[in-house]
Amino acid sequence: MNTIDKIKELKRRDNVVILAHYYTLPEVQDIADFVGDSLALSQRASLPPAATILFAGVKFMAETAKVLSPDKRVLLPDMEAGCSLAASCDERDFGEFVGKYPDHLVVSYVNTSVGVKALTDICCTSSNAVEIVRGLPAEQKIIFAPDRNLGNYIKSVTGRENMVIWDGACHVHEEFSVEKIIELKAQYPRARVVAHPECKAAVLLLADFTGSTAALLDFCSRDEATEFIVVTEAGILHQMAKNNPAKTFIPAPPLDSTCGCSNCAYMKLITLPKILNSLETNTHEITIDEPVRRKAEASIRRMLET
Repeated sequence: MNTIDKIKELKRRDNVVILAHYYTLPEVQDIADFVGDSLALSQRASLPPAATILFAGVKFMAETAKVLSPDKRVLLPDMEAGCSLAASCDERDFGEFVGKYPDHLVVSYVNTSVGVKALTDICCTSSNAVEIVRGLPAEQKIIFAPDRNLGNYIKSVTGRENMVIWDGACHVHEEFSVEKIIELKAQYPRARVVAHPECKAAVLLLADFTGSTAALLDFCSRDEATEFIVVTEAGILHQMAKNNPAKTFIPAPPLDSTCGCSNCAYMKLITLPKILNSLETNTHEITIDEPVRRKAEASIRRMLET
């Protein structure tokens, strides 16, 4: 029995659901029961009737699943699968930062540790961040964390100047090269540029469409163009190509690139052998202290109710 067949057998035997992010390896996405962006995965994490959730993604995503489903076993195939953006916002430092702005409401990106979520009033994802901020009273002062690029994008489209933004960033989206995107546009003059709002403002100025991973997928399916320059983590190209086999998707490279595309090393730590090992041994289980879990849950539930 090969690795894929073994994984399928263990899923059936042990009542396991596998959730995978668009940035994981293609073969990991293909074995999953559900593939989505951070918002969709957060929503799904509280729904499955399965006894165990195996999260093919990074640690903050598995933590979110555990927060929302405390009675389920949540497995992460590799505990080293972290997130550069989440790591850029230490909960102790963030707690001190929040204390300086007692009259501010804290809106945090879901790409944060469970400890940061416990200090947050309402979570958001790139799919609903603009909607959440627009839904707050105009006079409400806001702390936004941890992504400075997403925070500045939100400010630009909402006109909210009463936002204090934590100085964090995703190493993948931070490194896209304006010059190389311009070169690609010259090489593919009919291509549309689609970009994630975690990119720098100068990169977003080159985009024909800016949106979350799910929004980028939807746009590429709906738009009449047949070529797209994709400015986000390259794992999403797998789903784009599956959904639109007649279209061409060109990954935008970072400034220093040897592979020609931009990959999250943490997402790529999740492999089929590691998934199989986690299922066979029930190792790498996510645990969270209950007081922290309850505080974090409140901020996530407010996001899901928006």
